[in-house]
Amino acid sequence: MANHKSALKRVRQTKTRTERNRQRKTTIKKLRKETLGSVEAGDAKAAAESLSKYSSAVDKAAKKGLIHKNKAANLKSKAAKVVASVG
Repeated sequence: MANHKSALKRVRQTKTRTERNRQRKTTIKKLRKETLGSVEAGDAKAAAESLSKYSSAVDKAAKKGLIHKNKAANLKSKAAKVVASVG
């Protein structure tokens, strides 16, 4: 365990950031499943809306450095391709 004041602060910060990042990643996964679920149901309007939310969440994650910008582009592209197949 850390003994210096600064090291203790780093432990606290890391814990907070890890939890925040975990929540963001979970949200992205949930939105992806929601989008794919509406595609499977055949609801084009709901799929388009959920794709918009998903793309926004992925962009925000990339902006924050949670995921790489190219990975964000790949995730959005795959989802858009699947949604387009419904319409």
